[in-house]
Amino acid sequence: MRTPVYELHIRPMFTATDRDHMIARGHGLNLWSYDKVVEHAAEILEYLEGGTMPPPAFGGPWPKEWIDLFRRWKDGGRKGLELGAAVITVNRGPNSVTIKATGTFPAAGYQGWLQLESESDTAKTYVLYFERPDSPVAGTAQGFTLTERYLASDTRALFVHDSTGVQEH
Repeated sequence: MRTPVYELHIRPMFTATDRDHMIARGHGLNLWSYDKVVEHAAEILEYLEGGTMPPPAFGGPWPKEWIDLFRRWKDGGRKGLELGAAVITVNRGPNSVTIKATGTFPAAGYQGWLQLESESDTAKTYVLYFERPDSPVAGTAQGFTLTERYLASDTRALFVHDSTGVQEH
């Protein structure tokens, strides 16, 4: 069974209302912050199991499967993704724009990908994620080339978010 990952499995279960509710009620707990959720995982699980988070008027309580997934994440190492580092190149062709990230993973067994993080009327931002293996893998770190494409007719500004920050390309 796959180890749950905060950004892939846990974060999407917290709605904007859940987040705002936990910040505004004096908890100051940003449910969209990996570090905060790791720090308060036991407390969050108590709220979830007690049926008080999210409140019934705002979509709660969570289904048992969601609570079980959160518990598995909490008890299984609280895995999260890492921002990767790479050389980013962008090729604007007549039909498509290709974003290419090239580099070497931090260690053997890592995986990585470019993912659309956000978009607006004027810009789109991709993030470079790395996922470490659940347990150490023997061998040497592998090189990678990751690509993402979109239509050239999309002329919005392009940003890439990686471990060095957010750069426009």
